[in-house]
Amino acid sequence: MKDFFRKDRHLFIALALIAVGLILTTAVYRPGLGILNSAASRLIVPLENGINLIGTYITEKADGFRDNAALAEEVRRLTEENESLQAERAENAQKLLELERLTALYELDQEYPDYEMIGARVISKEPGNWYQRFKINKGSEDGVAVDMNVMTGGGLCGIVYQVGPHWAAVRAIIDDESNVSAMVADTADLCTVTGSLIDMDDGVILFYGLRDAGGLTMIGDRIITSGISEKFLPGLTIGYISELTEDANNLTKSGKLIPAADFRSLREVLVITAVKESAEEEAAEEGQ
Repeated sequence: MKDFFRKDRHLFIALALIAVGLILTTAVYRPGLGILNSAASRLIVPLENGINLIGTYITEKADGFRDNAALAEEVRRLTEENESLQAERAENAQKLLELERLTALYELDQEYPDYEMIGARVISKEPGNWYQRFKINKGSEDGVAVDMNVMTGGGLCGIVYQVGPHWAAVRAIIDDESNVSAMVADTADLCTVTGSLIDMDDGVILFYGLRDAGGLTMIGDRIITSGISEKFLPGLTIGYISELTEDANNLTKSGKLIPAADFRSLREVLVITAVKESAEEEAAEEGQ
């Protein structure tokens, strides 16, 4: 340790002198140092304030970006939720419409307890505004045969004219080639209902040859299939008279009727699983 102090005593003496000099300088020139401190404060404080403002601005912008990102995420979430609710609403509306149609078919089935029926869906149609000819998803493998009568909500829709294993083609009563032997439900006066796509654009089809002997037929009367029809089972509602005109022979009347079925939008139908001849034979056998 003594050797150390001997070797470096000059260094220690120099350091001590420097320290004493700094102390004396500080004591003597303290007012001058105050001026320097003041000048430094004038330069440094604004700089510090500027830095603080910049920092605050950057922080606020960052917070704003975070808020905007959160807002954008909320908007996206609400948009998806709204789209989901809209889709669910549309689906529920479709289900409600389908329920209403099926309820109408059920009520129709109950209205004709003497006829066995099976349900089917419409799978295609010929071009045009109306379902004058269309196909259903039931065929011979399901018990459907040619000349079976087809019903829909309200009444008679048409007749099967072609059958495949799992499909059948139906000609509606509004088709230009359709003719149905009919009668007025209240008076049993006979007439013939004929299809007319041109008149169907006005929501009606035609009937002619009505022998209204008692003059009792009037607007609003229900027209049904008659017992003398070759292919249509008796008692099926066809439509309601909307126009009635006396023919030139003064013996018969003609007019227009509003079909009971909606031929602009067919989705489900009922097929009566019997043809006219077999149904009459069964009825005769039951009467024996």
